[in-house]
Parts: sequence; structure tokens; C-alpha cells
Amino acid sequence: MSATALPLAGRVAVVTGGTSGIGLALVRGMADAGADVVPISRRQEQVEAAAAEVEARGKRSVRIIADVSDRASLDAALQQVLAGFAGVDILVNCAGITKRTPTIDVSDQEWSSIIDTNLTGTWRSCQVFGRHMLDRGYGRIINIASLASFVGLFEVAAYTASKAAVAGLTRALAVEWGERGVNVNAIAPGVFRTALNSNLLDGTERGKEFRLRTPLKRFGRVEELAGACVFLASEAASFVNGEVLAVDGGFLASGVNQ
Repeated sequence: MSATALPLAGRVAVVTGGTSGIGLALVRGMADAGADVVPISRRQEQVEAAAAEVEARGKRSVRIIADVSDRASLDAALQQVLAGFAGVDILVNCAGITKRTPTIDVSDQEWSSIIDTNLTGTWRSCQVFGRHMLDRGYGRIINIASLASFVGLFEVAAYTASKAAVAGLTRALAVEWGERGVNVNAIAPGVFRTALNSNLLDGTERGKEFRLRTPLKRFGRVEELAGACVFLASEAASFVNGEVLAVDGGFLASGVNQ
């Protein structure tokens, strides 16, 4: 593909939680689409490796350690990006955690930790980088929602609540910021195989149910999310605002499957 055909050529993207799983796949996809990409996470070794992947694709990166639960670290991350680039055009919020616990047994600490990372962390990142985008009059923000933004999932009430709220936050920011040049959308991944969930998907009744309810009858590959992210970040999506785009193999369309 020629440089002129790359949909994100000349853009700078920041990806929180961008050093593993879905986040790293989106980092790779946006770099392949022409963007300079800054993957942010809490672990130096993972940041180094992800940034090196961007540079191996011929694009620029910056090595930044930050935590979405720490506003000061996000403020510092923005300044570090601006020291190397003219501005931030794209923000992808991938940082997230979950834990399966019967809701009656969820502690205040567990609930707060999940909500603070998945929802409040997304809000913090949107606020820190969004202020910069609003000042420039241009931006593309892509949050990571979930199947749980739409349906209940068993024994992950905190995660489900957080991801339903991420969808609501996405719509609220789209309404508030759209007229100022910042489009805010989200991707709702279906069930994707990662290093962390392979045992769950392959060895449990829960994994069997996820596969049964996915009409394509397979789990997603994380690289299959890159196209949706590149689209939402590009000028092809200039009139797309406030949408939660499901990339789920048909899971949410599914009723009876046999």
C-alpha cells in the first residue's frame, strides 16, 4: 500500500493499555495504516516492546509509562507526547480489568478498582487528551466498550456496570464535543482469544457458551479489531459520532443458534 493510500498517514495516536492483547493489536493496526503511535501502560518492559513494534513498521513512537488511575501521570504523558509530536489526533482507551466474583461476595475494594480503571480511567484519559483536542479543534476518541455494554454477563457485575457506563460516556461526550471537532465513538469487541483468556475459552462451559452464541462459531482474532479502529480514527468516519460499533461475530444479533 502506498503512503498516500494509508488512511492514518500523518496522524498521531495514543493508546492507553496499548502494550498487550486488544490494545497492542490496535497499536499495530494503526501503525500499519500510517499513524505514529504511542502505546501507554504501567510496565516499562511492555512499553519498550510495543514502541519497538511501531518503529519496526517505519513509524515513530515515544516510550511513556502512565496509569489511567493516576491523573498526574496522564498529564505528564500528554506533555511527553507533545515534546515529540505536534499534537495528538487519536486517543484509544483500552486500559481495562475484570474479575469474576458472585456479586453478593464482591468487596468494596474490588468494585471500586474495576470501576476506577474501566470507567473513571476512560473518563480521565478523555478529559486529559480531550482538552488538548478541543483546543486544536480536531480529534478522534475511540473507547473500548464490551458485549457487557449491551447484555448482562454472569458474575461480572462490576465489569458489566463499568462497560455499560463507558457506552453512555461515549454518547455523552459525542454530544458535548462533536461540534468542536472531536468525534467520540467506541468499539464493543465480542469474544477474542488472548493470552489471558485462552484457558477460559477452551476449557470451560462458559467458553463453550460464548462460542455457541457467536454465529460465526469461532472466537475473534485480535487483529480483526484493527479495521474498525482504523475506520473510526480516519476521515472515512468524519460523520460517525456517538456510535458503539460491535465487532462480535454476530453475538449481539444472536437468539436461538441450534
